[in-house]
Order: sequence, then structure tokens, then C-alpha cells
Amino acid sequence: MTESAFIHRFEPAASVGSTPLLLLHGTGGDENDLLGLGKMISPGSALLSPRGRVLEHGMPRFFRRLAEGVFDEDDVRRRARELGDFVNEARKRYGIAAPVAVGFSNGANIAAALLLLQPDVLAGAILLRAMVPLSDPPAADLAGKPILLLSGQADPIVPAGNSAKLAALLSQTGARVTHRVLPAGHQLSQADVTLARDWIGSVDAKAA
Repeated sequence: MTESAFIHRFEPAASVGSTPLLLLHGTGGDENDLLGLGKMISPGSALLSPRGRVLEHGMPRFFRRLAEGVFDEDDVRRRARELGDFVNEARKRYGIAAPVAVGFSNGANIAAALLLLQPDVLAGAILLRAMVPLSDPPAADLAGKPILLLSGQADPIVPAGNSAKLAALLSQTGARVTHRVLPAGHQLSQADVTLARDWIGSVDAKAA
């Protein structure tokens, strides 16, 4: 791989026909963080899990922020391009189809940015506790692309209005958005796992 390579883990598919997953951790996570979640959501899927290349007080992230909830949008755009290049190279290296992103928090935000900036990179996304990543996004065409957005009703980091705005923004691009607000905070719950598993199962069934 080229200079766009990320430290990452790859686990090949255990069953034919399962959609590959791109696992994108939250702040302070790494390439191992979401492997267990990926296996719970879709046991047969190939798993591609990169580590964010930006450090905030020693904690890996996928892009810089200026403050809590305030993103360095130039960096968001740059890092989304890098991640898109990495995914395209990894697809060739490992022989996988376009993945569905499974992103948590910072990872969900970079996944949302990647959808808006490079729509062809991902087959869809599960966005867990995501925010609007760009104040002035391009006019993306996500026609028919499936997206599951799971928000926490008591999330102290992501305001309810922000997640609703993201759902509307993605819907306007033509994506098939399912937005659920759960009785949870910023951390994940069993309900997130169950809903994500059922959703990815329906996506695989439609693809078949």
C-alpha cells in the first residue's frame, strides 16, 4: 500500500455473500476496538478496521477537532480523502466488495464525511452517535444507498437536533436513511447491536 495506508486489521469473510464491514473506532480507540462489534453485527463478514491517524492528547482519531463538537473541516475533507484511498487500495489487496461502514462517534463522523465526499467508496453505513461532519457539504448523490443512524436520547455530546439534521441531509442525497433515537447516552447499548444486526441482515437479503 502507498503513503495513504493506515495501521489496520483485516479478517477475511467467513461466509460467501456477507457484506464487508469497514470498522471505524471512536476517539481513543484503535484497530482492535470494533472487531467484536463487527462479528456480533455480521458474523460472516470480512472486517477491515483501520486506526485513525490523528492524535489528540495521545488518543487516535480520524480527524482534528477545534473543541468538543467543533470540527476542523479542512482536516475532515483531507482525512476523508485519505480514508477513501485506503479503502480502495484495501479492496484490491484483499479482494473485497465495497464495504458498509460501521462507525462509532468520531468514526461515525468520518464515515458520514466519506459518504458525502466520495459516495462510491461505501456501499452503505451504520452511523452510531454521529454528527453533521461538514457545515457546507457537496451535493452528493447517494441514491438508494442504505444508511442506519442510531442516536442516543440522552447523549451529552451529540445534540438531538444535530443528529436529526444529519438524517435529513443524508435523505436529501437520495440515501435510504433509517434513523432511530434510543433511550441511551453516547455509549452503545444492546439495542444498538440488535438493530444493527437486523438492519445489515436486511441489506444482505436485498443484495442477494
